[in-house]
Amino acid sequence: MTERVVPEGRRQRRRPTKQGAVLSEALIVETALRLVAQHGAEALSVRRLGAALGADPSALYRYFRNTDALLLALADELIGRAQDGWTSTGDWRADLRAIGLRIHASYQSNPQAALLAAHRTTGRPNETRAVETILGILRSGGFPDPLAVRIYHAFVDQALAFAAQDAAALALPKAARRADEEVWQEVYGRLPSDTHPNIAATLPLLAADMRTSGYPYALELMLDAVAALRPAAGGGWRTVTRRAAGGLSR
Repeated sequence: MTERVVPEGRRQRRRPTKQGAVLSEALIVETALRLVAQHGAEALSVRRLGAALGADPSALYRYFRNTDALLLALADELIGRAQDGWTSTGDWRADLRAIGLRIHASYQSNPQAALLAAHRTTGRPNETRAVETILGILRSGGFPDPLAVRIYHAFVDQALAFAAQDAAALALPKAARRADEEVWQEVYGRLPSDTHPNIAATLPLLAADMRTSGYPYALELMLDAVAALRPAAGGGWRTVTRRAAGGLSR
């Protein structure tokens, strides 16, 4: 795509596409997500999108200046879906937990798109709404601004890192996923206890646990750490160190 994006007010196509639909940014994003889910990154092309929409590929230039702009819109859509239906409980921990799990689940719903977009910063409406919401949860929960920002950063990076890792596993061919799962029994299960006593002692638990995402438990560990940093009523907050950048203190 090239730099020919049309202002929003002049974008709408006058006639329906061959599929009987009127082009819109939402329709293009929805179609792109479906194609990426089916065919991976190579589906994100003007030619394929135009064919799927029944429209001349050049019509897409009216909505997105290039494929990277479209990719950012896909990422923002996944963030928006994570927030759909969410309402605050007023409990900072419950709210952060719900948002984290929703972000993770949204990316898992389309692992191919997650692989392309989990690491991107969109600057689009859904992302900015999420940033505002998470910071609001922390600030209203009594966390000073410097600490709220640090926690926000760690919280979001943890959610997206697990989302990308788990999406990569889900995106594997079924045979490869099955082979990875079998390694725990076929390789680790045969390790002798005299050379690998810890693996041998925990193998049944280990093999079962490694079949599921580690994110829910990792999230709880993070929330425990955040709770320990939360200022007591009328008190200060603990110093948090950051390598190569010094610590925050009050």
